[in-house]
Amino acid sequence: MTVLKTSMRNFLAHKGRMALSAIAVLLSVAFVCGTLVFTDTMSTTFDKLFAATASDVTISSKDSSNTGETTSNTGKPPVMPGSVLSEVRKVEGVEDAEGTVFSTSVTVIDAEKKNLSPTSGAPTIVGSWNRTDARTMEITEGSAPKGAGQVMVDADTADKHGLKLGDEIRWITAVGTHSAKISGITDFTITNPGAALFYTDVPTAQRTLVGESDVYTSVNLTAAPGVSDEQLKQNVLAAIGGDYKVLTAKETADENQKDVEGFMSVMKYALLGFAGVAFLVGIFLIINTFSMLVAQRTREIGLMRAIGSSRKQVNRSVLIEALLLGVIGSVLGVGAGVGLAIGLMKIMSQIGMDLSTRDLTIAWTTPVVGLVLGVLVTVLAAYLPARRAGKISPMAALRDAGTPADAKAGWIRGLIGLVLTGAGGFALYLTSEADKASEGSLWLGLGVVLTLIGLVLIGPLLAGGVVRVLGAILLRIFGPIGRMAERNALRNPRRTGATASALMIGLALVACLSVVGSSMVASATEELDKSVGTDFIVMQDTGQPIPPQAVERVKSVSSLERVTEYKVHEVALGTPDGERVTGKDISAADPTYATDLRVETVQGDLADAYRPDSMSVPEKFAEDHGIRLGSTVDVAFDDGRTGELTVRAITTSDTVIDGGAMYTSIDTLAKYVPADKMPLDLMVLASAKDGQQEAAYKDLKAALSDYPQLKVRDQTDYKEALQDQIGQLLNMIYGLLALAIIVAILGVVNTLALSVVERTREIGLMRAIGLSRRQLRRMIRMESVVIALFGALLGLGLGMGWGASAQQLLALEGLKVLDIPWPTIIGVFIGSAFVGLFAALVPAFRAGRMNVLNAIATE
Repeated sequence: MTVLKTSMRNFLAHKGRMALSAIAVLLSVAFVCGTLVFTDTMSTTFDKLFAATASDVTISSKDSSNTGETTSNTGKPPVMPGSVLSEVRKVEGVEDAEGTVFSTSVTVIDAEKKNLSPTSGAPTIVGSWNRTDARTMEITEGSAPKGAGQVMVDADTADKHGLKLGDEIRWITAVGTHSAKISGITDFTITNPGAALFYTDVPTAQRTLVGESDVYTSVNLTAAPGVSDEQLKQNVLAAIGGDYKVLTAKETADENQKDVEGFMSVMKYALLGFAGVAFLVGIFLIINTFSMLVAQRTREIGLMRAIGSSRKQVNRSVLIEALLLGVIGSVLGVGAGVGLAIGLMKIMSQIGMDLSTRDLTIAWTTPVVGLVLGVLVTVLAAYLPARRAGKISPMAALRDAGTPADAKAGWIRGLIGLVLTGAGGFALYLTSEADKASEGSLWLGLGVVLTLIGLVLIGPLLAGGVVRVLGAILLRIFGPIGRMAERNALRNPRRTGATASALMIGLALVACLSVVGSSMVASATEELDKSVGTDFIVMQDTGQPIPPQAVERVKSVSSLERVTEYKVHEVALGTPDGERVTGKDISAADPTYATDLRVETVQGDLADAYRPDSMSVPEKFAEDHGIRLGSTVDVAFDDGRTGELTVRAITTSDTVIDGGAMYTSIDTLAKYVPADKMPLDLMVLASAKDGQQEAAYKDLKAALSDYPQLKVRDQTDYKEALQDQIGQLLNMIYGLLALAIIVAILGVVNTLALSVVERTREIGLMRAIGLSRRQLRRMIRMESVVIALFGALLGLGLGMGWGASAQQLLALEGLKVLDIPWPTIIGVFIGSAFVGLFAALVPAFRAGRMNVLNAIATE
């Protein structure tokens, strides 16, 4: 009980210092719990949606996915004949049957040619209004569509784009462009997952989405009373055989959930990874806090030992303080995590995915995980300072002396750090020497871990040299104040090293990702300059195929010299070594593709691959399957026949663009694939006539003005788009890493604040002999800046090393250019100085307000 009282007294006596550490615990726990609540809520939302929208039994084409996704390379959804509907209506146990047609391979535009598709990545769905949809949606304005001239839109899409009854919209499909006026607006009675929904009647959906009548993408069955879904499924299979896909409501919901689980898992573990970084940074803050608090209570600890307290009791006292800190920070963090999850839901609603707080899901495991993690990390971080406190002898503590083993322990720590850093550097070297990415990634992971731990351990040793250099460059110009700031930073190298290490971790990740991202852009840009021989690239950013009518528009542009179509089709290959390789894509293009994309060959000429019944294979595939120039490969085309194609060229596998692709001609593909199964173009390449590049660029954009989903890019546009995509990804990652940076800043604030308390008497004496408040504040700010810059140097240097090693792995995939983004690196370094200034504001202000006489009288 005495130990507990002592711990409580000490905890409350330093509540300001503890608060900063508690904030670090709070932020880290909040990020973990917020991630778990957010992803659990998304899962609940989709569970409810899939359960509500699934019929008792659903019948669809064998070619359709289990989730009902209808995107295909033909641009049309897989369908089944209308006779299936007639047959299943007679099946025992069927109370009701309804045929539906819908497609996600569509683009919907308004009268001003504005794309109405969601920006969140959710699908755009055009389909027939049916009773299953009516269960989860309510018509709030107008009426359901009747006839070819009417369409109904969901309320969220209508609100977002300002659509109202009577407005005309158009949808673009592989069949053509079709227009209708809005007859009704329907709203979700459950949470809208973000899709844009447009409803027509069944004949209009058949005509505009498929181009046929009396076909359906699915048939929805309702079971008669007393008939289970599983029994109904068996009855249907007995009646129509195994030619179609038949799923119960549970199977449909499970498949849909499985489809989104992959995305949610990636997002969940990525966010938890950033939370882990924040926890790691927080550990340094907590270690520093307790190390300094223990050092400031050295005399008190000596008195406790002198009157009979054992080492265990002193140790236990410090750990109880850490436990209190962990519990308070974790409890607050759990609550903040729920708030963070709600905030994320609001953000998702702004970009189109409406997640209702009615579905807010807080599993019992979430607060448990938050509390256990927060408390465990805090107690473990405080263990070393607690153990150090327990080892102080009573006499040494009463003399206010440190532990005799400190210096020896520092050298041992430094030696271990040097060994680990050297081992990590060697692992990074082996990464650059690896022949396979899988092997190299293992060395890279090991190198990252070892160098990080090693630099943390040798941080105190490096502090002496690096801080002196920084002081000579930056602080000496401030005269005696600068020199005092330098000495203060050097006074306790371990503390300075730990504080800088917290900042180092976040900045190392920033630098590493900056190098990787910049190298990817530079490599792709170099590859584009070297390989692409066309002027313009036309494609959809979503990866969906190009409508055939749009391709005709491209071909009609008179200022173009040539137009090259590019398609992709799935095949199965019978290779000379007797192996059958399935699920491979073959790229079919016009013969001019060999000119538009200058692919390097190791054998043969790529132009020969576009001869009848010919193809090319990549070098690695040829080596793995014993293929040589002139070998024949049995190619089974999906939904087509099997043909024997002769290998006329073997291309290098060492390329970024179309890396590993197999090529053949569109004529060869058309020979073996029926016309109704021919894939649409994924990309169209166009080259202008000599001297007409600018005119052709304008003409192309004008010709495709009715197709806002298509992007017309010249090589400069394409490079900018690539840079923007990688830049957006990096900015998102930097935003998540900001949490670790914030925690590191709290660490600097805490270190300075505790350092000021530790030097109270010294500050009083300096003030007494003439140091002004302004000079005192400047000294503390300079100290903070030099610590921040020390951490930035370590982090940026380490991160660039990681990034350079990671680029060597990318080089195995064809991304050969190493590009150091110096503007970003320099900007981060300068920004670190401002971080130091910001972190010192409060400690410097409090130091300046000290009463001189009281400070001198402090023991």
